Order: sequence, then structure tokens, then C-alpha cells
Amino acid sequence: MDIQLEKKKGLRPKHYGYIALGLLILFAGYQLAFGNSVSTFRTEKDKLSIADVTQGKFDDYITINGNVAPITTIFMDAYEGGRVMEKLIEEGATVKQGDIILKLENINLYEQIMTSESNLAIKQNDLRSTKLTFDSRQVEGRRSLATASTDLQRLKRNFEQNQALYNEELISQEEYLTSKENYELSQKQYNIVKLQTEQDDELRKTSLTGLDADLNRMRKTLSMVYQRLDHLNVRAPADGQLGFLDAEIGQNIVPGQRIGQINVLTDYKIKASIDEHYIDRVIRDLTAVLERNNSEYGLRLRKVYPEVRNGKFEVDLVFTKEKPETIRTGQSYNIKLQLGESSEALLLPKGSFFQSTGGQWIFVVGPDGGEAIKRSIRIGKQNSRYYEVLEGLEAGEKVITSNYDSFGEAERIVLK
Repeated sequence: MDIQLEKKKGLRPKHYGYIALGLLILFAGYQLAFGNSVSTFRTEKDKLSIADVTQGKFDDYITINGNVAPITTIFMDAYEGGRVMEKLIEEGATVKQGDIILKLENINLYEQIMTSESNLAIKQNDLRSTKLTFDSRQVEGRRSLATASTDLQRLKRNFEQNQALYNEELISQEEYLTSKENYELSQKQYNIVKLQTEQDDELRKTSLTGLDADLNRMRKTLSMVYQRLDHLNVRAPADGQLGFLDAEIGQNIVPGQRIGQINVLTDYKIKASIDEHYIDRVIRDLTAVLERNNSEYGLRLRKVYPEVRNGKFEVDLVFTKEKPETIRTGQSYNIKLQLGESSEALLLPKGSFFQSTGGQWIFVVGPDGGEAIKRSIRIGKQNSRYYEVLEGLEAGEKVITSNYDSFGEAERIVLK
């Protein structure tokens, strides 16, 4: 017969697996129900920069760094090429307009001058010979015309006398007709000589005019060659300071090569670079202030260069009234450029957090100072000290303004 086995009391091995699974499920449920799923980063409070958000006056300006430059720079380019023979003035010297700085030598130009002079002499001789020929022909033509005129008058008189005698039948018809034919022939010869003389005069006038024009052109060409010869003397184009001179004895200079510059020191300007973030707001005639030795000097923005290079664009500023007495070319100054009127605003101190967030969010420290929560914000204008807060913060709140790169994707910072 079958024997009835008694069930063992107590926990068996398989029960331990069920218990572990149950505990795991309970822990997961607890975390879902009561836990905080926000990504958290823990750090020491002393390692962070924490600033207060305040209500105050926002000065719409930016601080830029500029260098002093001459008000005008005139570049010197070589009009004529040649080899540097003499260097009369060194860099940094003060020059007057017209002072010779360099002397060049150009053998080809010298040969061209000699050729032009020779051609001009030949042309002058040709003109002189042509004038003598025309003068001689003119004298001969006038002599021929005078002879023909005299013959015409004499034969005319003879014809008129014979005509009267023939009408009175005192001479023969043959004698009358001969005198008539001689008179008519003389008249034709006179007209021919007169026409030839007039044509010679006209030809003389046009030919000599053309030769004179050619001669004048050659003289003008020679004058231009002489002017090129003068350009071998490189002269200062204006009063000022010789800024740099890129030429040495024996160096070959080609036409159009830049060999130096003159700095006009009658006044100065400030050249500055500005971040491209402000390119839409920086316009001509904005005002600026330069502080030097506890004194302020007014500036006006004269020119904005449109090119953006390496994230910056350049501007020129000029002094409106006085300028520092010790100002020198190349000096560096910090300048406050006013972009707009001052106004009341919510002020957020500037910090390196902006490089991480682009000003779109920030960590706001809680009232107890134990944690900071990520919050979206909207920033407007900025100057060298503050950002203008448009949305997301209130006066009196504290924010972390130091760099956020080490926080990763955290949305909550626990401050120890």
C-alpha cells in the first residue's frame, strides 16, 4: 500500500529566487513613484561663481580695444622701375612734400630718351627742309604769276588797239586775229599760273600744319620721357613721417611696386576690432569715450569696414575735440563705444556660462543654496559687465555664472 509523504515546512531554494524578484520589482516601483529621475551633478560650492540677478540701469555700450594710427596713410608706389642708387632718408624720419627719398637708375630709359631726342632732331630738320622747299616754290610761283599778269595786260592792250584799227580798216584781218589769239592764250596761261599758285599755297599750309602737329607730338612725347626720368627720383607725396621703406641700395624696383608709406601726423585715429555679434548695431557717428590718466576724451565712429575676418570687423574712430598729449602711433587704448541709450533692466553679471549655453538657459540656485536647477532664459543686449535679461529670471535670484562644460547633460546641480 502507498505511503503518504508529509510536506516539508519552511523555505525552499526556489523560494529565494521568487523573493529576490519581488524585492526588485518593489524597488523599481518605489523609484518610479517616489524617486527623482532628473540627471544630477554634484560639486563643491566654493569651486563655482555665483552671482545675484539685480534690477538696475543698463548702459548700452561695449568695451573695445583699439590702436592709435595716423589719420591718413599715403602709400608710395614706384612710378618707374630701376635699380636703387641712393637712399637719402631712413624710416621714421620727418619729410616734406617733394623731398627725394630714393634715387633710381634705369639704363633702358636713358637710351629711350636719347632715341627720342634723335628722332625729334630729325623731325625738326625735315620740317626746316620742307619749309625751305615750299618757300622757294612760293617765290617762284608768285614770280610766274606776276609775269603772266604783265603779259596778259600787254597783250590785252595790243588786242584792244588792233581791234580799233581793224574796225577802221587800218590793219589787216590776219594781224587783228593774231593779236586776239595771243591775248586769249595769255589769259589762259595766267589762269593756270594763278590756279597753280593757289594750290601750292594750300598744300604748303596743310603740309606745314601736319608737320608742326607731328613735331609738337614728338616734343610732348619727349617731355613725358623727361617726366619719367624725373620719376626715378622717388619723392615724398606729402608732409609727414616716413612709416616704412622697403628698398635697399642695389635692389631692383619694378613699376607699381609698393616701396613705402607716409604717415600724415596732423591728427590721429583709433583702429579697433569688434565682435561680429554687434555688426548690425555698429553704425557711423556713434559716440565713444577713451579714458586716460583720469581724463575722458570723446570719439566719433567715422568708418565701419564691412569685411568680417576671424569673427571680427574693424572700425575707425576719430577724436571729436581734445586728444591725449602723449599720444603716439601704435599705442593701445580701451574704449567704451555707446550703442544706445541707458535704460532700466534686469541685470545678469557676465560669465563664462554664456559660451556653454549661448544665453538660452542657466542654473538657478535654490533658496536654501543646496542645489541649482536648469532654467530657460532669454537675454537681450549686453555690455562689458552685464547681460540684459528679458525672460526667465527675477531680481534677487542667484545663478551660477562659471563655465558649464564639466556639468555634461545634468539638469540639477547639488552643491556641497
